[in-house]
Amino acid sequence: MRSLGDREAKDALFEAFASVAKAMGNGRRAEIIDVLAQGERSVDVLADEIGQSIANTSHHLRLLAGVGLVESRRDGTFIHYRLASGRVGELWAALRDVAVSHVAEVEVLARRYLGDGEGVEELTTDELAERLERGRVVVLDVRPEAEFDAGHIEGARSVPHDQLAQVVDDLPKSREIVAYCRGPYCVYATDAARLLRAKGFKVRRLRDGYPDWERAGLPVERRDGGEAGDR
Repeated sequence: MRSLGDREAKDALFEAFASVAKAMGNGRRAEIIDVLAQGERSVDVLADEIGQSIANTSHHLRLLAGVGLVESRRDGTFIHYRLASGRVGELWAALRDVAVSHVAEVEVLARRYLGDGEGVEELTTDELAERLERGRVVVLDVRPEAEFDAGHIEGARSVPHDQLAQVVDDLPKSREIVAYCRGPYCVYATDAARLLRAKGFKVRRLRDGYPDWERAGLPVERRDGGEAGDR
């Protein structure tokens, strides 16, 4: 009979806790979690988004599924993955925020990826929510259309980042524009803000992204007009 506080049992318990950290302890798998926080993806689409082969992407997904962080479903010959729950998205956001606060290199690497942010003003989620209540802002979702369909800020307009230049003339210069994408380290919104600013628009980017907005309990919707549910 095992005694209370058995060392072997405790070791096994904490190894089980650590298995989640081990599964996320890889840059590609962290990026997969970040993408899946936007909505479900097939393996081939996900592989294209993270710049990996389908075989490598499938390997990473199996590791994440092995510890219960993602779930899958089959649709014909395609396998689609999604986060197992909203808590996984919360875990990723917490991990990201801790890294920002405690790993000095993160700020340097973020600046290298996003640029120095000169001329790009930001809004917090609370500030955007207030502007939306007053009807004083045009909100652009510059993520890929599939992500917009899966869930977006209520009232936002879908303008994928690679299509923005084609619709600039349709945007009102009399109102403030706010662009948002996947999160604070998504370059789409920064690029959109720079492009629109160069065209004479009053524009800012949302500091966070759609998943952060949804976790805050702020109004969201799907392409079909319904409320976006928990993924």
